[in-house]
Amino acid sequence: MQKVFVMSSSVAFDASSLKFNEAGLIPAIAQDENTGEVLMMAWMNQSAIEKTLETRRVTFWSRSRQSFWIKGESSGHVQELVDLRVDCDRDCLLVLVRQTGPACHTNRRSCFYTAVRDGDEVEIMHPMT
Repeated sequence: MQKVFVMSSSVAFDASSLKFNEAGLIPAIAQDENTGEVLMMAWMNQSAIEKTLETRRVTFWSRSRQSFWIKGESSGHVQELVDLRVDCDRDCLLVLVRQTGPACHTNRRSCFYTAVRDGDEVEIMHPMT
């Protein structure tokens, strides 16, 4: 389980203070709150961040569809926001989630199911049944 650190003081969060790329996007890494397992990486824009914080349902920006994508909206494999963290350079997000079902569209727990070992790609995770 992740340790939660509480600062003695806080400032209001302003998503516009983040460093977005030229397309107005920032990478967001989804991590399981209990196991620490990295589940996936996707992109967020400022509105997706604000929607995520407001609804507690993780919302990404789909570059291919040019639209919002609420994780689990069609699959039922929901990501409930536990904590949103900003890295030291303010150019990447860590989204701690409570994951229901697989996180990957291939029906695997994590999108990181291929390892490179001794020059070969090895599948290290099978689809969930």
